[in-house]
Amino acid sequence: MFPDADYAGRLDRIRRVMAGRGVDAALLSVGADLPYLTGYEAPQLERLTMLVVPAGGEAVLVVPRLEAPAVVDRGCFEVLPWDETDDPVALAVALAGEPATAAIGDHTWSRFLLAFQALAPATRFVPATPLTAELRIRKDADEIALLREAGRAADRVAARLAGERFSGRTEHEIAAATRQMLVEEGHDVASFAIVAAGANGASPHHEPTDRVIEPGDAVVLDFGGRLGGYHSDTTRDFVVGEPGAEYRAAYDVLREAQAAAVAAAGPGVAAQEVDRTARRIITGAGYGEHFIHRTGHGIGLEVHEDPYLVEGNEQVLEPGMCFSIEPGIYLPGRFGMRIEDIVVVTADGAERLNRSPRHAYMVD
Repeated sequence: MFPDADYAGRLDRIRRVMAGRGVDAALLSVGADLPYLTGYEAPQLERLTMLVVPAGGEAVLVVPRLEAPAVVDRGCFEVLPWDETDDPVALAVALAGEPATAAIGDHTWSRFLLAFQALAPATRFVPATPLTAELRIRKDADEIALLREAGRAADRVAARLAGERFSGRTEHEIAAATRQMLVEEGHDVASFAIVAAGANGASPHHEPTDRVIEPGDAVVLDFGGRLGGYHSDTTRDFVVGEPGAEYRAAYDVLREAQAAAVAAAGPGVAAQEVDRTARRIITGAGYGEHFIHRTGHGIGLEVHEDPYLVEGNEQVLEPGMCFSIEPGIYLPGRFGMRIEDIVVVTADGAERLNRSPRHAYMVD
């Protein structure tokens, strides 16, 4: 599932970050940090899997013995299988060496954190995300290549959807078809397919239902999958028949806002400035109260990760950062719309990784 990468280099870099932040050990369980550093994605089980990274010692992956055969030997960390009668938390604590400060993965189950706190009462536990985000927020060339490939696969799905019949089918049916297309077009798995017709489009994270799509409906489709461990995420809008004047007027504003936000993204720009750019245009056209979420989120091993394009985030964008730009307008009781592309910051701007047309597709 995960390609070869410089895992030894990544482990060295996180040790340097730990040293700079006064962290003595990193304890990483389920979630994206573990495959980023080891190439191994742990199943979410009641049995603990944890990578222990002491600031000055060898990294060790504590893993249930029955899961150990799935771990690829990368040569830069030891694998320590544990048996059913072992206490894996005690093993991890011993490997960490009674650290004064330990950074623990944000997705670690609370039952394990509580056990760590009981066995290491003198240790101060802090979130690991500030450490790992410092590494993961800038994608290397191989990661960008996978994100680009995933984006192109999603674009092919958008093209196929433009030729589908929507009228008379349910949101569930279109969502199922979209998921199938995601896999057919190259994704390893389909992660999600939001299909929101008519008034349901005013709910940005609407779950597909058995609502039948009718002539005149505007439909928001937000979909994505995972390819080589990295995600696609795009949103395109469809109208069954001819869009009305109200919809056209709002969509013209949305297209302008999305294009301006992409143009605003680039090295040296604060993340919040991209959000402000889209919001100024939407607010200036009278739709400000109907743009109810941030402009974008980082993407990579997770669908949502740093950096977040939102007011208050002064993170300066740098080459290699990848994120969505997805302003939306949501009119309760009537319709919604959103245009979403993934972009990567380059040396002099931002490259769209989605190239499918950004107009409202008219379908049957």
